[in-house]
Amino acid sequence: MNRRHARYPFLQSARQAVQEAGVDLATIVAEDDAVVERALERVTKAVTEREVGEPARDPRTELLSYPVARVLVSLVDENILVRRYAEAEATTAAERFTADSDDDEQFASVGNADAVTREDLLREFDLADHVRSAGDGFRVDVATYLLLASSVRGEEWRLVNRPLADGEVPVDGYELDTLVQQAIEERIAEGLPLNVPDAIASELGEEVGEVKTVLSELDLTTDIDTVVPDLFPPCMKNLLERVRRGDHLPHHSRFAITAFLANIGLSTDEIVDIYEVNPGFGEEMTRYQTDHIQGESSPTEYTAPACATMKSYGDCVNPDSLCENISHPLSYYEVKLEDADEEELEDWREEGDSERSEESPEASGE
Repeated sequence: MNRRHARYPFLQSARQAVQEAGVDLATIVAEDDAVVERALERVTKAVTEREVGEPARDPRTELLSYPVARVLVSLVDENILVRRYAEAEATTAAERFTADSDDDEQFASVGNADAVTREDLLREFDLADHVRSAGDGFRVDVATYLLLASSVRGEEWRLVNRPLADGEVPVDGYELDTLVQQAIEERIAEGLPLNVPDAIASELGEEVGEVKTVLSELDLTTDIDTVVPDLFPPCMKNLLERVRRGDHLPHHSRFAITAFLANIGLSTDEIVDIYEVNPGFGEEMTRYQTDHIQGESSPTEYTAPACATMKSYGDCVNPDSLCENISHPLSYYEVKLEDADEEELEDWREEGDSERSEESPEASGE
């Protein structure tokens, strides 16, 4: 377990080093306080500061804290935590490989074997054959560009705003590093949340509680209570439009849109009002079903189906570029809300409040 693996724990060679060392994760979380403490720091710093903190001096501690951090994220099981954590790890890695590429003297005392350059990462992610040097910059195959740029914020990254020639998109060094950072982020988020054995979960109960406390104090999930149909994922936007048209929805579609609306903060009354235009609308049954999904009349508060389930039932329609990197409709909505301008959100909130006020019986004097 060398310093290179500790600095870049997402590398395949780092994973192999851990496997070859015969590390037992259950033993680590039970006996190695330094690893667990560093793992907890990685996760909490990701939430509060969008980076993973200063590395541990011991390369072994630093490297092993990475899989333990992924376990912590999995046990908390919040979409926004997965996204923040993967983003923070990728940002830290990008800062390191940029420094490695730009300042060889930084590693003169320890040897260049510890450094990871842009070229190393292009090979790591099988991108070397899809990126070519071109003068002072680079050219990226359009399919590769679309795959990596789809989650990058900013209109300048949309393909319609980029020059395109011979199936390639020109980028400068900084932009290429940003695309590589996206590849890192996707690998880190891959597979999260993990299926964690009970023996490991029980050892990390206190740390999981600390992460949940940090999340609750920052109140990161309250923005989901903002109801902005314009930012809904295509699948939910389609289902909502079908409801408003009065279409008859099959049970799985009705459950999906009802659970989604409940998850983002609509009350039972507001959801029932939406269904009034549906054929065969029965207020009592609709209210009962909605209360059941909300957890008001059942022991479980149901979550909207994941993208894989939506696809299996044929409810995934008109997917866009963001959908390619999202595994749940709520994650899509959270990303859209996070990217939206605050003034626009406030306008949408006021517009929504106004519409609900006009539609309510009290407002109309009925």
